[in-house]
Amino acid sequence: MTLSIAAWDEASGQLGAAIASSSISVGSRCLHWQPGTGIALSQNITDPRLGPRMLSLLADGVDVSSAVAAVVQSTPHIRFRQLGLVDNKGNTALYTGAAVLGCFASAEGRHCVAAGNLLANDSVPTAMVQAFEKSDGSFGSRVLGALRAGVAAGGEAGALHSAGMLIGGEPSWPLAELRIDWDDDPIARMMAGWVVYEPQIDDYVTRAYNPEDAPSYGVPGDP
Repeated sequence: MTLSIAAWDEASGQLGAAIASSSISVGSRCLHWQPGTGIALSQNITDPRLGPRMLSLLADGVDVSSAVAAVVQSTPHIRFRQLGLVDNKGNTALYTGAAVLGCFASAEGRHCVAAGNLLANDSVPTAMVQAFEKSDGSFGSRVLGALRAGVAAGGEAGALHSAGMLIGGEPSWPLAELRIDWDDDPIARMMAGWVVYEPQIDDYVTRAYNPEDAPSYGVPGDP
């Protein structure tokens, strides 16, 4: 029911992920990030506890492959799950259980992983990885572009209804966390939100650290 990508950006040090699904509110369950540690995907009959568990292991000094393996070995019903993990140096690991739904696949690339289930075809994750590797521009736009490439390659076998995006950087809070929880064209809606939000990201960081240096809010009543 899901296609997703997670990645690390060598230039900025940011971590990010994007996801889309036929299920409602996919971003709330499947994307997980921990500052200075990594970003995780946990999907297919989703257990949202697994992403934080992988990230906690990374924070304790466990490498990416061992973190995924430890969660796989210690988790009941793991054959139903699909996991992806990228650490803050771009190392990657994946797991797909034997009971994952429908046509499923995953792919690893340079500093990125992609995975999907109930797909139209098994080439979708590879298309996402290739799109990310070949892209330029801002990191968030590259992650979203890879998600769109997955849809163009066939995407999910059914209609998509929700999408999410998560970008983390130096601050202890997400730089961007966009979600479309139910819509007939969730990726287009999320892309539209990104176009509006991306130019303001640095302003919101400045407002958090030093409001006196913050630019105008651009709202009624703002001097």
